[in-house]
Amino acid sequence: MLTLLAALLGALAIGLSLGLLGSGGSILTVPVLHYLLQQPEQVAIGGSLLVVGLIAAAACVPYATARQVDWRNVLRFGLPGMLGAWLGASLARWVPGPAQLALFAVVMLAAAWRMLRSAPVASGDHRSHPFAIIAGGTAVGALSGLVGVGGGFLIVPALVLLADVPMSSAVGTSLAVIAMNSFAGFGKYLHVLEAKGIALDWHTLLLIAAIGMVGSLAGNRLGRRLPQSALRRLFGTFLVVMGLFVAADAGPRLMQ
Repeated sequence: MLTLLAALLGALAIGLSLGLLGSGGSILTVPVLHYLLQQPEQVAIGGSLLVVGLIAAAACVPYATARQVDWRNVLRFGLPGMLGAWLGASLARWVPGPAQLALFAVVMLAAAWRMLRSAPVASGDHRSHPFAIIAGGTAVGALSGLVGVGGGFLIVPALVLLADVPMSSAVGTSLAVIAMNSFAGFGKYLHVLEAKGIALDWHTLLLIAAIGMVGSLAGNRLGRRLPQSALRRLFGTFLVVMGLFVAADAGPRLMQ
């Protein structure tokens, strides 16, 4: 009972993170499914794609209504990202679960360092780099499919640093891209799991997604009251904490 309660609270935190930061959903979903609900690594990774995709799609709606979604960059990130997610999920069958978690941790820490070090403010003083954005979208998509992340912790910094998108718009834009990447990666990952004879717990996944959608609404309302600089620092600090936690868990198992 306590484990289930912790998982439900984790589902709220997943939605809160996505609604507030436009990222971090998978960073919480994978641990909730793996550590709290005792699902194997690859099952948790596959399930997280579905959960995060559903919550991100719901969390994106208030931002879209408020015109805080940059649809041009959604397409420039999302379309190549969907292709990358399909390719990444195709590779997942050959990568052990602990290695996936270790890669997950490394990328989180790298993204945190970049955000905390740069702390840029999008001002429109420089032109965006469309080819870099497309390449970044493809790479993020591949990572999404491989390790079960929506990619928001990479999409948000890329939008701010490469496309000169304000943090407030970067969150909503990230959510739209996360949904596209997650659904594309999940579609392929589902075939990978089926080929191994592994089934997902659909009831649990949909329950966590539903609770996460409620949390995303609270995150959206809170995000409107916080300045961009505070969001960026919170985002970077969150990545450091979770990255170190996952690395401490996956590292020893990877060395066995």
